[in-house]
Amino acid sequence: MNIKTKLYKDQLKDWPEKGHHIMAQFDDEKVVVYQSYRPEIGNFASQNQYFGGAFSVHRMTWIKPNFLWMMHRNGWGTKVGQEIVLVIHLKREAFERYLNQAVYSSFQDDIYESKEDWQVAVKQSNIRLQWDPDHDPFGDKLDRRAIQLGIRNQEIIKYAKDDILEIEDISEFVKEQHQFVLNNELDKLLIPIEKPFIPNDRQTFKLLKLSDD
Repeated sequence: MNIKTKLYKDQLKDWPEKGHHIMAQFDDEKVVVYQSYRPEIGNFASQNQYFGGAFSVHRMTWIKPNFLWMMHRNGWGTKVGQEIVLVIHLKREAFERYLNQAVYSSFQDDIYESKEDWQVAVKQSNIRLQWDPDHDPFGDKLDRRAIQLGIRNQEIIKYAKDDILEIEDISEFVKEQHQFVLNNELDKLLIPIEKPFIPNDRQTFKLLKLSDD
């Protein structure tokens, strides 16, 4: 795998316990995000290194930069239609572009002047933003919030091919690590190394309500 991993318990002590944080693995060139698909879509993507075939550019697709948040949503790859777990190595500039365009999925009275203004923003934007409770390996809610981004229209066309550096199928890795969770052996659990991602644009930082600590 071309992602760096570390024991969950060794990372846990360095992670923020609360607040809004984009927990991710990243460097100057890329940001790692996760998606889960049925085999027809997931296998095509990993084999061809782009999204095509049964993948639809006419419906919104959601990406998650936080591994454990993805594991909560796909049941560690056990949910029907989410068996193939993919690592998407995104160009960092693409991820930053998504964040800069993001509009909340629900009305935020401290961001938008009115519901009407928010609705206009939703219609005009190709990127949707949602904060949800983060989760531990067992699926229990945490005080920390996790982000997911919905991509549609022209942005999903760019995402499917142009914005991606590499696609990896990590389904077997997920199955192996899930066994440690099932056996309550978190001291053996390996997960991708993550830390808070800070957008370059300060206005985007404020819009996302990101925490400084």
